[in-house]
Amino acid sequence: MNLIIGGAYQGKLEYARERFGLSDEDICLCSEDRQPDLSKSCLYHVEQFVMLCMKNGRDPALELADWQKEHKDGLLICEDIFCGVVPTDRQTRLWREATGRFMSWAAREAESVTRIFCGLPQKIK
Repeated sequence: MNLIIGGAYQGKLEYARERFGLSDEDICLCSEDRQPDLSKSCLYHVEQFVMLCMKNGRDPALELADWQKEHKDGLLICEDIFCGVVPTDRQTRLWREATGRFMSWAAREAESVTRIFCGLPQKIK
């Protein structure tokens, strides 16, 4: 598994398409309103998947255990929501914390971790 993180509009998906040769058919756009298509090798906006899991009382790492086995070279792309000003809304703070914890797990599990800033990749792991 590989992990790409970075702020909004920093070029994460563009980098992933180029680096991993992804097409639209490879990418699942995650949403807080529906289950992701786990047949896809790339899960984009994983932070939304974490919100979906929170709403349904599920652990995102456990939910992705089979996906991780099936897609050894799979890719998670997450928007960095865990830095900056702490939200005043309790639910948003809990989501931010859960996403940070999930990303910590994903980074440990990942073969590579890349942060994208201003379109530039920074290899972390």
